[in-house]
Amino acid sequence: MKNLNLFTIALFFLITSQSSLAQTTDIGVIDSASVVDKRLKFGCGFGLSFVGGTNIGLAPNLMYAVSEKVSVGAGLQGNYTSIKDVQSTTTFGANVITQYNPIQRLTTLIEFAELNVNTKKEEVTGEIKDSFWESILFIGAGLNITDKIALGVKYNVLYKDDESVYTSPVIPFVNITF
Repeated sequence: MKNLNLFTIALFFLITSQSSLAQTTDIGVIDSASVVDKRLKFGCGFGLSFVGGTNIGLAPNLMYAVSEKVSVGAGLQGNYTSIKDVQSTTTFGANVITQYNPIQRLTTLIEFAELNVNTKKEEVTGEIKDSFWESILFIGAGLNITDKIALGVKYNVLYKDDESVYTSPVIPFVNITF
């Protein structure tokens, strides 16, 4: 009788342990890079010049590929320009951009930007400050050096010689996409 009770208890544990071993949970790990839509690209334009003063610009943007040839996006931009003891200008703003690639090596673009401009000029009578908003409409083209780097030039069709923060309506650009 004692053996029968031990046999029954052992059989009970064997049956219940088999059913508990059959219950498994699958855990999947997803690479965070695979979650991001491949049509979404982060880019960053930049400028650096020390000719006649200091000019530093940075323009990060986020682009979405609507098709293989068309992308739309938006970005921020900031720029600092200084001519020692004469003038300094700081600009901050946002832009919307559309790019069209008629062929793989060529990028064309249209970009609208709205910039807040703050200038300080050193005059004999003292410091003169000015703050204003400037609207900019660029039309441009560039050469895709690689799939991630483009070099080109854009033209500001709203440029006014005496009123623009830019010294020329023609602006070169370098854009790097990640």
